[in-house]
Amino acid sequence: MAGLAGRLRKRPPKYSAAALAWKGLRGQSWPRVWRDCDLQRSYDAVVIGGGVHGLATAYYLARNHGMTNVAVLDKAYLGSGGSGRNTAIVRSNYLTPEGVAFYDRSVHLYEQMAVELNINVMFSQRGHLTLAHSDASLRTMHWRAEVNKLGGVNSSVIGPDEIKKECPSLDTSDHPRYPIQGALYHPPGGVVRHDAVVWGYARAADHMGVEMHQKTEVTDILCEGGDGPDGKGAGGRVTGVRTNRGDISTPIVINCTAGWASLISTMAGVRLPITTHPLQAAVTEPVKMFLPTVVVSGSLHVYVSQTDRGELVFGASVDPYANYSVRGSLEFTEGLAGHVLELMPGVSRMRILRQWSGLCDMTPDYSPVMGFTPVDGFLVDVGWGTYGFKAAPVSGEQMAEAAATGRTPKLIEAFALSRFDNGELVGEKGAASVGH
Repeated sequence: MAGLAGRLRKRPPKYSAAALAWKGLRGQSWPRVWRDCDLQRSYDAVVIGGGVHGLATAYYLARNHGMTNVAVLDKAYLGSGGSGRNTAIVRSNYLTPEGVAFYDRSVHLYEQMAVELNINVMFSQRGHLTLAHSDASLRTMHWRAEVNKLGGVNSSVIGPDEIKKECPSLDTSDHPRYPIQGALYHPPGGVVRHDAVVWGYARAADHMGVEMHQKTEVTDILCEGGDGPDGKGAGGRVTGVRTNRGDISTPIVINCTAGWASLISTMAGVRLPITTHPLQAAVTEPVKMFLPTVVVSGSLHVYVSQTDRGELVFGASVDPYANYSVRGSLEFTEGLAGHVLELMPGVSRMRILRQWSGLCDMTPDYSPVMGFTPVDGFLVDVGWGTYGFKAAPVSGEQMAEAAATGRTPKLIEAFALSRFDNGELVGEKGAASVGH
């Protein structure tokens, strides 16, 4: 009971609707979600990247391990990277036992998040359909379903008739170019409000004493004792970071920068097997709700869901070239529209309102790189590709444990950087080949 009482005391402050309205009528400012703090010269840990991974890591450092002298640094604003540019799908129906266990823990944390952070993150577990258009694809769905069941995850393969019941707008006839032969149905999957997750973690971390510093760009990572220039590289240890606002002394630096992960790690003399690719998405005008589930097609390289406002959110696979550009392209829009119409001809008259792009850090085996590096005190939480948002809660929890205890948690042992040297890869391409 004492532990529960402590957690309740640390919960973010709650403001009633009446109290907020009264403040507005009296001309008073709304309470700030998090503080603006002066940048200190020393912290117990520095987290680079103010997205959901960085904020979750800082939150769990404070909540689970009592480390509150922590700074989160972002060169722009909180949630300005992939956390604000994704399509917010959450699921755990992966292909490998390691991936299934890891993402299943994340789904459970999402289920508890509204109460935990005292904010409505609008987690809608509406179900997730991964369509199969060929015999080979259907075999993969059966494979994934059996791996999921062994891991205690609710997934099963269903036929066209059941698919039609779950999602009436899909064309399940034999007329399309890519007929739907079946699907992997994952009832716990769904969507969540991505900016609410960012704000929730930021507010909760701030309430526990963590400092968030926006417009603070890391220009170098300070090390000593390494086998490379300036004491960096294998055998060295972190002593601090250099920013556009001055140097910070710290023994622990955690890289949570997604698309910029390889550039930040190079500052510490650590090379990562990561390439960065743009990932584009688009949204339509709002219409009456008609799409009750999330729909994914690996063969057509497209996925679609409908927001609570009625907009259709579309996405596809990453652009085929490595780039740091976040500009949209007409080629993407044309290809996306064609593939969506293969699945749902009835949406042909809907108008696309806008499109956007984000950066994805892709690894050779489509699994993340998490944990310690050859530089003492430098940890990484990177390589998420197109599936980082759904992993944010569990990543923050596990990375916080690693940083606080100096040991690799069992749940992320398989994602160590060393796997690329010893050949123990975690192949998730069969479950993550589409940007979803």
